[in-house]
Amino acid sequence: MQLFPCGHATHPQWRMATGLVLAQLRAQLALPGHARHPTLGLLYITDHYADAAEEILAALSAELPEITDWAGTVGVGVAVNNAEYLDEPALCVMLCELPPDQYRVFSGVAPLGSLATGSFAAHTALLHADAHTPDIAELVAEMADRTATGYLFGGLASSRRAAVQFAVGGNGNIRGQGAASGVFVGGLSGVAFGEGVNLVSRVAQGCQPLGPVHTVTEADEHVIVQIDGQPALQTLLSELQISLEEPQEALATVRRTLVGMLDPSDGGALELVGRAGHFGVDTQVRHIIGLDTTREGVAVAGRVKPGTQVAFCRRDPVGARADLVRICAEIREELAPEDLPLSHGSAGLDDAPVAPTRHIVGAVYVSCAGRGGPHFGSPSAEMQIIRRSLGDVPLVGFFAGGEIARHHIHGYTGVLTVFIADN
Repeated sequence: MQLFPCGHATHPQWRMATGLVLAQLRAQLALPGHARHPTLGLLYITDHYADAAEEILAALSAELPEITDWAGTVGVGVAVNNAEYLDEPALCVMLCELPPDQYRVFSGVAPLGSLATGSFAAHTALLHADAHTPDIAELVAEMADRTATGYLFGGLASSRRAAVQFAVGGNGNIRGQGAASGVFVGGLSGVAFGEGVNLVSRVAQGCQPLGPVHTVTEADEHVIVQIDGQPALQTLLSELQISLEEPQEALATVRRTLVGMLDPSDGGALELVGRAGHFGVDTQVRHIIGLDTTREGVAVAGRVKPGTQVAFCRRDPVGARADLVRICAEIREELAPEDLPLSHGSAGLDDAPVAPTRHIVGAVYVSCAGRGGPHFGSPSAEMQIIRRSLGDVPLVGFFAGGEIARHHIHGYTGVLTVFIADN
């Protein structure tokens, strides 16, 4: 596979931005080393353009008739290689050249199950969803069960206007779509990929554990009553080195503290905290929402079961940057032969004696709307970290109201997924 053409632009008028993106895409389609016959387009817009979503999709489809399939959604910002557009009118597009029998676009009117025709079997899936959909967490888990690996990546639309999603398959003739425009509100949509599409995906939680890993020994719905056989509140106060005798200082510290949780059904032999001191993909980080002084418990924003592994943690820019660098390094390792030093897998080292055996042809990055901009210290700093680590690879994405990885909906995370091809 060749590099996926990618374009992005910002402009108060969506027609001008669309024209700029089309110019970039056409130029790249003619460049050596870039895909010549893509059929799948990934489209992300900021919510400034949400009201014009149908017109934008129609304009792109008319100018790019060879793109028979479209998928995407809206965010309060969109992400591209080396830049982020937050709280401004912008859009980005990536054109993917994949074997037609190795992907299927799905939506509420064309569910994934109805598309499992012929020899196609969903291996993984890029998923977009509306956070206001009832039982959204259960629907995401059910969607994961429809794939062979159980792995999803994507996010929840974030918008101050309509939370639109794009889903067009087979030049609008996707089974069940009928006269639908390809722009939807509510439910789930996305692209399922077959086993022949090589993907590598990683999650950056951006949290630093404050102490050891514990096991919940008693819980009541959202309240952790006991940890390791001891009152949960006592454990929390001890690790944070605070006392309720100074309530204002104590509550201020608790508000900055979160809980990383690994459900026993997800854990198995896995550990909550990996060898490098970071949380794994199945760890869900939740806010502390209250203290139960009667039972000496800690209430969290999520249901807790006995046997759940927990670790109190805190988010900060230093931890977020370190975790993002880590997942980029892990992706580089996936591209290189076992005996290749990590530094030789970095972009820009053309004189390295050994080259990676595989390369990135495109990437999708979904980050929390609360992580963009100032959280990393400066505008676009988050995307610049990825560029410095992976090089000038085609990348699109958006800032979400919740990030999807495997069968979980996360918060304040970054989910980076790359399409890879053999050299």
